[in-house]
Amino acid sequence: MPDAVVASRPRVEKEAAFRAVIGAGDSFVHEILRGQFIRIVDLEGNQAVDTLFYNAHDYTDRYSAQDTIRTQQNIYLTTGTRLISTARNVLLTIVADTCGRHDTLGGACSTESNMVRYALEKRYMHACRQSFLKGALNWSATTGRELGKRDLTANINFFMNVPVTPAGQLTFEDGVSDAGKYVELRAEMDVLMVISNCPQLNNPCNAYNPTPVEVLIWNAAEENDV
Repeated sequence: MPDAVVASRPRVEKEAAFRAVIGAGDSFVHEILRGQFIRIVDLEGNQAVDTLFYNAHDYTDRYSAQDTIRTQQNIYLTTGTRLISTARNVLLTIVADTCGRHDTLGGACSTESNMVRYALEKRYMHACRQSFLKGALNWSATTGRELGKRDLTANINFFMNVPVTPAGQLTFEDGVSDAGKYVELRAEMDVLMVISNCPQLNNPCNAYNPTPVEVLIWNAAEENDV
């Protein structure tokens, strides 16, 4: 695993223009303007944060896992990674990362996958796709802009550890994050961010104990890179 890297002097929390705590299992939707910085903080450690990004002016232009992987020639995300959209736009760039690695292959848990992977009786358990859909539908109802089930595609799992075996299989392992670790991104265009703060209890991605995370946003005028 690569060492965690912080590419710039940390932004000051009290100068953030926006901050919110997302409870375990909750959804969160917010627009980020071009030039703004978004920080996602793993408050208690080892919490997977499933995240989707969209062009804020065209939701059909969205984060593309395959294009991002191909462009950077790496299946993991960290400082310097550019998140590429389906229209080959650069949505955001990771500018700081105290965790060191983030997953872009594991996808989002669903009630169906809980049943298939773990046990029939696990189907009732809350899952990330439900939180994604709830957040999308609430956003549509509030703004009048359609965002629904068809728009939920392959996502990023910030702080999640999904090694790939020599045989090409994915394994879900203990996280590599810790309390207070964060990833910070700069918006290269206006983007819509949709988060499902993973409620998974059946594998070690959340240390079997889902916990809150925090989101902070700084305006472009408050940039303090050295």
